Amino acid sequence: MPIYLFINLNLHIMVPNFESIDKENIHLLSFPQAEVLQSNEEKLQRFSELNRALALGNLEHSKTKIFFEDNQSKKVVETTVWALTDQRVILKQGYSIPINRIYKSA
Repeated sequence: MPIYLFINLNLHIMVPNFESIDKENIHLLSFPQAEVLQSNEEKLQRFSELNRALALGNLEHSKTKIFFEDNQSKKVVETTVWALTDQRVILKQGYSIPINRIYKSA
């Protein structure tokens, strides 16, 4: 199982390793209510990245990597974003991730 490391070049922050997970296993995860990002700048960047992933998913059926955290650890899933609500990212086959638990998408 691959482990990913990404560096946020905009904020010069190195984020710890993320464990790869299949989208089919997302429904087994539990998500706390707490927000994973601290600054408004980071939240705006996340919003922009998710909207880009949505556009790519709907127009080109392109996959994106979503870096997020459940109640156990940091994870990454490579999938197509099908929709966004004010609180969740909806993935193919109806799986979803709370936006407040997402670090970034790329």
